Amino acid sequence: MVVLAVLAGVILGLWRAGVGQVGMEQYEGLVGERVEVSGRITEDPDIDKRGMTVLRLTDINIYERQLPGNIWVTMAKNDALRRSDRVVVDGKMTDGFGSFSGAIYQADIVKVERPVPGDVAVGVRDWFAERVRLHVPDPEASLGLGYLLGLRRSLPAGLVEALQVAGLTHIIVASGYNLTILVRLSRRLFVRVSKYLAMLSSTAMILCFMAVTGMSPSMSRAGLVAGLSLAAWYYGRKVHPLVLLPLAAAVTLIINPSFGWSDLGWQLSFGAFAGVILLAPLLQRYFFGDKPPGNIRQILGETISAQLMTLPILVMAFGVMSNVAVIANIMILPLVPLAMLLVFLTGILATIPVIGMLIAYPTTWLLSYMVWVAEWTSSVSWAQMEVEIGWWVTVAFYILLGLAIWYMKRATGYRLGDSSIVE
Repeated sequence: MVVLAVLAGVILGLWRAGVGQVGMEQYEGLVGERVEVSGRITEDPDIDKRGMTVLRLTDINIYERQLPGNIWVTMAKNDALRRSDRVVVDGKMTDGFGSFSGAIYQADIVKVERPVPGDVAVGVRDWFAERVRLHVPDPEASLGLGYLLGLRRSLPAGLVEALQVAGLTHIIVASGYNLTILVRLSRRLFVRVSKYLAMLSSTAMILCFMAVTGMSPSMSRAGLVAGLSLAAWYYGRKVHPLVLLPLAAAVTLIINPSFGWSDLGWQLSFGAFAGVILLAPLLQRYFFGDKPPGNIRQILGETISAQLMTLPILVMAFGVMSNVAVIANIMILPLVPLAMLLVFLTGILATIPVIGMLIAYPTTWLLSYMVWVAEWTSSVSWAQMEVEIGWWVTVAFYILLGLAIWYMKRATGYRLGDSSIVE
C-alpha cells in the first residue's frame, strides 16, 4: 500500500505540475517587448533597497489575453497601493525568476482600481496600525506591527538589513512562529473554560491572522500545519511529524506546484518547521533527558534546530551565513510574546486618555531594546561571512543531519508523535 500510495502521489504530482505549466510559454514571446499588464496585487507591496515599490501580480491580462502565473513588478515608491488592488502597469517584460513567470522593472503605473469593499482585513489592519502609531514612534511601531501582523513595509531599510544580518527576519514576517504564539495563547487561555471554546477561538485566530497577513507560501504552510495540529489535539489524536510535514507539503504543492522548486520562502518555511518539530525535541531529550526545558532552553534548542535545517538553503541562495543569529535570537525571542501583547493593547486602548499612553511607554521601551539588539549584533565585524557551497554539499549535509536525527531517536527512545506545536 505504501508503494502504491507513493506511485499515486508521483503521478498526481506530475499531472498537477504539467497543468501548472500550460500557457507559460506565452511569456517567452513577450520578453524584451514593452507591454501593458493588468493584474491583481496578491501580497502586501514591499520596498526594496533602492526605495522602489515591489508588487507581486496575479490574474494577469496582456493584450486582452488571460495568462497564468505571477509577475514581479518594481516601480517608483507608491504608498497608496494595497493588497487586492487591480493595477495596470506599463514596462519592458524580462525573464522571470523563482516562481515568477516574468518581471517588469521600473514600470509606470497606468491605472489603479480598488474593489468595493475590497480587502476588509487589510483595512482593519491599517486602521489598527494607525492607532498604534498614535503613541509609539517609528521604527519601534513598525517593528511591533511586524511581530503582531507581519506588516514589514514601513520598516526602515537600515533596520531590515540589520535584522537580516542578525538572523531575525523570521520574526517580522508573517510566519509559523507568530501564528504559533497566538494559537498557543488562545488555546491555553480558553481551555480552562472548555475544550470546544479553545478549539473555536484558536481556529478563529488562525483564520483572522491569515486574512490579515495574506496567503503567502510560508503563511499557507503555517496555517495548514496549525489547523491540522489543532484538530488532532481536539479529537485526542497525535500526528507524527513525518506524516504532518509531507501532508502539508502535498496540499500546498497541489495549490501551486512552483512553490516546491522555485519559492525560497516556502522551502525555508518547511525547513525551519522540520527543525522545530523533528530536531529540537530530540536535542532536548538527548542532552537533558526527561527534564522539561525551560523557556530559554526551549528557545535556544528551537533556534539552533531551525538554523541548522535552513542553513544550506540560505547559503546556496545568498552565499552568506549569520554568525550572530543564535545570540540575537536568545536576546529577543523570549520577549516577542510580551511585545505582541503590548502592541495589541496599545492599539486597542490608544484613544483612551492616559491609559493609552501608559501602555505605550513599556511598549516603546521593549521595542527600542529589540531595535538596539538587532543593530548591535549586526554591527560587529564578524556578524556575517561569505560561504559558497555546491548542491552536493547541501545533499551531504541533509544526509548527515538525517542520520543524526535517527541516531538520537534510537538512543533516547523518544516518540516524535508525542510533540505538538499547539500545546
